[in-house]
Amino acid sequence: MIERFEKFSMVISDINRYWHKIASDEMEQYGLKGPYAIYLAAMHRYPQGLPAVRLCELCNRNKADVSRAMADMEKKGLVRREGSSYRALLILTEEGISAAKHVADRASKAVERGSKGLSDEHRAIFYETLDLIAANLKEISQEGLPSGKD
Repeated sequence: MIERFEKFSMVISDINRYWHKIASDEMEQYGLKGPYAIYLAAMHRYPQGLPAVRLCELCNRNKADVSRAMADMEKKGLVRREGSSYRALLILTEEGISAAKHVADRASKAVERGSKGLSDEHRAIFYETLDLIAANLKEISQEGLPSGKD
């Protein structure tokens, strides 16, 4: 069992490290941090804009992370706010739309290359499995590990 834990931990760590490296490389041209790529990719799907609270939900990030990223993107001219409250719409500028399209295209290529060799069936099973593991780990993180031989 411990070997499975070690393998799982190492592979997840590797995937995370490689994702951050790829995202950082792609975002460097915009002078932004790699993790901001997820915000551009999400906003690309909502050309009419969306409030920060919705962006938090879509990207599974907290308010502080989203606020910091949006402030940085506003300074770079990629995002504008329509309204002044936290419920204000975040809208991509023309430059932001171009950057978001670039990020979305590059993300598609990365996903395609990253899943090279997987059949559609294996890919579906893989994502279903990841979702199940994530749900199980979320439950454990909220309730704690059961004691004893449970």
